[in-house]
Amino acid sequence: MIDLYYWPTPNGWKITILLEELGLPYKMIPVDIGKGEQFEPDFLKISPNNRMPAIVDHDVDGDPVSIFESGAIMLYLAEKTGKFIPSDTAGRVEVLQWLFWQVGGLGPMLGQVSHFNTYAPQLTDSDLSYSLDRYTQEGVRLFGVMDRRLADRDYLAGDYSIADMACWPWVAPAARFGYDMSKHENLMRWIESVGMRPAVERGFAVGEEYRNPQPVLTEESKKILFGQSSPIK
Repeated sequence: MIDLYYWPTPNGWKITILLEELGLPYKMIPVDIGKGEQFEPDFLKISPNNRMPAIVDHDVDGDPVSIFESGAIMLYLAEKTGKFIPSDTAGRVEVLQWLFWQVGGLGPMLGQVSHFNTYAPQLTDSDLSYSLDRYTQEGVRLFGVMDRRLADRDYLAGDYSIADMACWPWVAPAARFGYDMSKHENLMRWIESVGMRPAVERGFAVGEEYRNPQPVLTEESKKILFGQSSPIK
């Protein structure tokens, strides 16, 4: 059994999609970021960066294995099961390149787009146009990278892999933030194809009851979400 410490975000969906694809048994443990549960001492032992997702794998020899950071979790689970990552060197490198591309570029950039669209208008009256422009345009560039990559292949790195599962939750909702995805025909085809997989549908639905598409921030929740430079003591 795997304990999944989770909140419904793209990084969380990456892991639930992979767990559903693998058919591994897991228990979802919600960590409410608006209430500051990510700073609880027991959770910080598992995820010292006070972020979700994180897992504890009990199906191992010896003591349970705890892992934080979504990319590390995906690589661990793929290697544990021998699925969704090739065993040959060239194929493995292809997948890892696109997994790390998501972790280092696609996720952080689109995360900022989401932040400034969702939270910034509630936090300040200052001009946000530069911030929004900066990250929105970088998102367009990254979509173009994916679109060109998918021009002559069905998936990002050969067969369907953890690279596709890592990227899909970030790209699939992009139209919500004003992106005209119709400009990226290859990417749109890929979004639809991956999204039709039953495991992707199940993984995307995990924790649906906790989603709040238009969060209302109180002064206390602002302090918890944005006012911490180190864990609460």
